[in-house]
Amino acid sequence: MARPVKKPPEQWKQEILEAAKELFLSKGYEETAVSDIMELAGGAKGMFYRFFQTKEEVMRALGDQMFLENNPFEAVKERSDLSGLEKIRAMLALDRGDQEREELSTQAVSILKDPRILAAAVESNRRVLTPLWFELIEEGQRDGSIQTEYGKELSELLPLVNFWMMPSVFPASREDIRRKCRFVAKVLSAMGLPIIDDEMYERAERILGTGVEERRE
Repeated sequence: MARPVKKPPEQWKQEILEAAKELFLSKGYEETAVSDIMELAGGAKGMFYRFFQTKEEVMRALGDQMFLENNPFEAVKERSDLSGLEKIRAMLALDRGDQEREELSTQAVSILKDPRILAAAVESNRRVLTPLWFELIEEGQRDGSIQTEYGKELSELLPLVNFWMMPSVFPASREDIRRKCRFVAKVLSAMGLPIIDDEMYERAERILGTGVEERRE
């Protein structure tokens, strides 16, 4: 019998993430077990727990990795043909266009019921996204396309808005989600950041409204 090929830890971790991504996209997060991931990755189940405590942790790590591999902020950063506000709009359009990450984001909504996972996600967004938002908002302030005196506050608020809108965190019906979208659009516009459009309304309802029943009158 051939001896199993030894792999460095980082290679094992990456192959586990790749297997999980393939299965989450093909079977769905809920239908995928840790044993399924390790069968596809070609390792024993115990290898999984060397790197991750839970399947939820894998989903969060996948989201972070996919964002960094295809960072929409970096994609627009050096574009000299766009103002700061236009860069933000272009960044949001690129973010919407990442279909695989959007599918995983939809599946990940339910796991944020876990306070530990939620806390880790909030910290990750705060640490990674806040400085990226601040950089683009500051650019818009300098070129005049963004008229606000609250650049720092907006850059801290924006990475947290998604959590407020998630029904797994704040229970909500589809109509509640629509109202929250309209509220966020009005607040940001009043703060000099008119970036929410109809397509973003539809996206929010598609991602956040998964599994949410319409309110019955």
